[in-house]
Amino acid sequence: MKTIVLKNAVFEGLPVICLDFPYDFALKELVKTYPECQWSRKHKAWWVPYREDQLNELIQFFRGKVWLDYSSLRKVKVQDKFAELPVLEPAIQSEVNKLRDWMRNRRYADSTVKTYTEAMALFFRFMDNKDPEDVTNNDLETFNRDFIIRRKYSVSYQSQVINALKLYFGTLAQKKLDPEIIKRPKKPMLLPNVLSKEEVKRILDAHDNIKHKAMLSLIYACGLRRSELLGLKFEDVDARRGLLIIRQSKGRKDRVVPLSEKMVLLLRQYYREDKPEIFLFEGKVKGRKYSDRSLENVLKQALAKSGIKKPVTLHWLRHSYATHLLENGTDLRYIQELLGHKSSRTTEIYTHVSTHSLRQIKSPFDDL
Repeated sequence: MKTIVLKNAVFEGLPVICLDFPYDFALKELVKTYPECQWSRKHKAWWVPYREDQLNELIQFFRGKVWLDYSSLRKVKVQDKFAELPVLEPAIQSEVNKLRDWMRNRRYADSTVKTYTEAMALFFRFMDNKDPEDVTNNDLETFNRDFIIRRKYSVSYQSQVINALKLYFGTLAQKKLDPEIIKRPKKPMLLPNVLSKEEVKRILDAHDNIKHKAMLSLIYACGLRRSELLGLKFEDVDARRGLLIIRQSKGRKDRVVPLSEKMVLLLRQYYREDKPEIFLFEGKVKGRKYSDRSLENVLKQALAKSGIKKPVTLHWLRHSYATHLLENGTDLRYIQELLGHKSSRTTEIYTHVSTHSLRQIKSPFDDL
């Protein structure tokens, strides 16, 4: 069995773990599928960020595929981003753990659990491990003013902190506090980025690789989020009825979107060539879903080949799908269902970027 040697290193001032092995194409392709693995041109090495649980995750990922030699790997003390704040005391850490367990038992998304518990821990570190029973509304205002605003954290982060504290004090601590006293700032209204149909076609036609073409095409053809595309399994494609089933997406909701005959033919051609085993789109290792980073690279390559200079992201294709539907006369309520939006307000943003009605407006400048 092939061997990968794990070594400590420091890149750009940050501790990392390097994956060292003699050049081997198959091994290189396997390493690329590890979610956090990156290639450093400067150091000519494959690496992942250092953190305490990284070794365990590497062992789980590569088990049965390669030997991992971590005999020379040493534990590193990672610099605390908020080193000036006191460390959490055991009693407060126990409260943070209670919130984490409570959220997990109720099937909150892992990312939400992580964000909320980190926000709660940060609040109590700022408050110098103050007993939750003694926390007041004034403490919440002080934290907002002297920490969040002074450090110029984003509007979305401020809202996340409010949500975390509201959940903890209102549900677990059962303490009558009002986290809403921290006034939620107005979110800036940013219009979604939309491509023209001609630009979309150039991007989708850029790849000769059938898998790459099918992935980008399906995102646009069905208005998918990146995670939705990568989570698809072959049985989610109902070719006979012309439907695509998206399971347990954002908000843990299932939804169904129409699948055109043109897209079905492309998927059939792709399946005959690639023959995925579990997921509709898999990496070099059969049975493992295609990685986020690899999908981003597929888009970058398409942009380079098509000559489009805009900073296009995968989500732009989803925005373009919704806008083009609206311009074709599709009712906004249907678009809301197709995109899986909980609120119609989220979908209404596309009315601001649709050019169908705007082009009918005559400028008074033309009458001069």
